[in-house]
Amino acid sequence: MKRKAFLLIGATVAFATMAAAEVVAPGDVVFEDGGAVAQSLTGVAGDPAAGREIFANRKLGNCLACHVNADLNEQLFHGEVGPPLDGVADRWEEAQLRGILVNSKNTFEGTIMPAFYRTDGLNRVLEKFQGKTVLTAQQVEDVLAYLMTLKEE
Repeated sequence: MKRKAFLLIGATVAFATMAAAEVVAPGDVVFEDGGAVAQSLTGVAGDPAAGREIFANRKLGNCLACHVNADLNEQLFHGEVGPPLDGVADRWEEAQLRGILVNSKNTFEGTIMPAFYRTDGLNRVLEKFQGKTVLTAQQVEDVLAYLMTLKEE
């Protein structure tokens, strides 16, 4: 019985923490010079394992369509349009990577990389996707946490 009470208390604390964390709306994201975003979008730490799944998911992040990533060698057909992401955490700071994920155009002029957490100023958006972001705020934080694990060996 004590174990059930402990699990219930733990779940309640986790839920309260998540509920208390305020999600930054896409239009309220604050970009610094160079496109960095210092503030977490959720106030909740990202989950690198979930971020890895999103990164590899062809229907969600679809990052492998453009980027080579040796950590995901089990996945086929890595793209070569964007830079390789091996060691990306050694080249960019967390705030810079968050900014690139939210809206890469603030960092790389003319890039074809999509803005994953933006709802305005987009081109040719299907009606069913209008007003929606590609990734949720927590998914951005999860992918960011995963990217921060990609260091040179």
